[in-house]
Amino acid sequence: MELILKYFPNLTEDQISKFTQLETLYQDWNLKINVVSRKDIDELYLRHVLHSLAIAKVIDFKPGTKLLDVGTGGGFPGIPLAILFPECSFHLVDSIAKKLKVVDEVVAGLELTNVKTTHARVEETKGNYDFIISRAVAAMPTFVHWVKGKITKKQNHELKNGILYLKGGDLTEELQDYKTAAIYNITEFYSEEFFETKKVVHLPIKYKG
Repeated sequence: MELILKYFPNLTEDQISKFTQLETLYQDWNLKINVVSRKDIDELYLRHVLHSLAIAKVIDFKPGTKLLDVGTGGGFPGIPLAILFPECSFHLVDSIAKKLKVVDEVVAGLELTNVKTTHARVEETKGNYDFIISRAVAAMPTFVHWVKGKITKKQNHELKNGILYLKGGDLTEELQDYKTAAIYNITEFYSEEFFETKKVVHLPIKYKG
């Protein structure tokens, strides 16, 4: 938890309480339904929570922002961001039901009212969103295809509506067809060695009505 406060020192008491509860909730549920590896559970704040919150170092979501978390798995990056931005709405989607079971229990345990979940493939999910967030569930061309037509028209941020993707490694080839993509090295925000090759990719996507 000190790790979170190191980079996000202005949290409210309620946010600190929720971030603190995360560890116990995930440890308890992970024993019943394994969604996070043992090593990752031991380093939950570094590998999952802080990693998810790197998106918040790139953009400060305004109240009312609608976000879709594609392939949320155990609830990342959606749940940590939902705690950080209580006035934004988060829709967490995954095709694996057992993972969403854990997400639902964590959301209930934290009493998060700004999160809903759907067990489906993202292509089957209806709705429009300001931003689509995810953590390396597919190569960018595949991902862009999945989320086609899901970006809303109205722009409320300096950063254009589109995809915010947490990804590692060399992205040159994967992003070669996306000239508008911006890459943010997470080491610009955090000093921990874990983030050395990790990045936040922002890809603006035009609304298609």
